[in-house]
Amino acid sequence: MSATQQELLSGLGAPRGIWWRPAHKQERTWIAIAFVWCLILFAMMPFWHLKGGQNPSGFRSRVDPAAFAERTLRFVEEYQVGEVNGIPLVAPPPGADVYLLAQMWRWYPALRLTEGVTYNFHFSALDVNHGFSLYPANLNLQVVPGYDYGLKITPNRPGEYRIVCNEFCGIGHHNMLGSIVVEPAGASPSSATPASAAFATPSDRSRP
Repeated sequence: MSATQQELLSGLGAPRGIWWRPAHKQERTWIAIAFVWCLILFAMMPFWHLKGGQNPSGFRSRVDPAAFAERTLRFVEEYQVGEVNGIPLVAPPPGADVYLLAQMWRWYPALRLTEGVTYNFHFSALDVNHGFSLYPANLNLQVVPGYDYGLKITPNRPGEYRIVCNEFCGIGHHNMLGSIVVEPAGASPSSATPASAAFATPSDRSRP
């Protein structure tokens, strides 16, 4: 075996021989198209943030998952107005701190809010990463254990909104649905959406 055959290739040195040739015209064209498309996608990130309202700016702080679960339980005890399938239905007052906990495979609790009122939302997870997607509104964010994601939210349209987990979190991921019901401003409690219609999820979920 010759010395050339015994030589080991390494990324630290240039290979022997002619290894690079000028790109063909078609190859240069596709490289240019890919580069321009990357620039377009890069420009769309701030555009959708500013104009589309997606991935809104908030604040993050470190939090112990058990401590966040305890805050959520206190929030539920203080403002609970009903219960559906074992999941509390909570109606916080204007300006309140609203805690929403993600846990395999549910959102806890269900929320009943009022149109035009600002709430201080806090999102966190108890176990693994989850994704918060509010349907049909265009609102998406990551819910990560160990972090409290804070966001001011003012519902501007009454109706029932579904919370979908868009980050695969295990075998029950497809069942992870939550609910936020927004009542019209000035609606009386008697005209509120019934609790049974406000939240529909499997009942065999354990409390945090």
